[in-house]
Amino acid sequence: MSKTFFKIFLADDDEDDRMLFSEALEEISLQTSLSLFCHGQELLDYLFQPDVQLPNFIFLDLNMPIKNGLQCLTEIRNNPHLKGLNVAIYSTSSSQRDIEESYSKGANLYINKPNNFTTLRDVIENVLTRNEELHLQSTAKENFLFRI
Repeated sequence: MSKTFFKIFLADDDEDDRMLFSEALEEISLQTSLSLFCHGQELLDYLFQPDVQLPNFIFLDLNMPIKNGLQCLTEIRNNPHLKGLNVAIYSTSSSQRDIEESYSKGANLYINKPNNFTTLRDVIENVLTRNEELHLQSTAKENFLFRI
């Protein structure tokens, strides 16, 4: 078992999706803590606090009220203190336009929300296991859309 501890943030307006993500995270072999946010503005308000402890990884739902995932990603990438964070767009959309826009705005990964619990658990564990690799290299476009 890995001794690395992962601090993870998830911004998603769907309560069921937040619950499933949380349950899947509890079943992986990595040590984690999860902070949940109901929309992008709630996440940004937290991130912009002074002396906030930053996460290892942020998962952003693409379609949220108040501030969507792309708007949130843009603000993260434009902030010198936050721009180095690993961010995955986490969405039901498989639109090529959404994928391209997420890539061009600086997301590290684009993940289609899996439609079963086991796959969701495996995706989360794979993404976190690859965290160091993602952080140390620029994202190659051919590896941007994450599939398992």
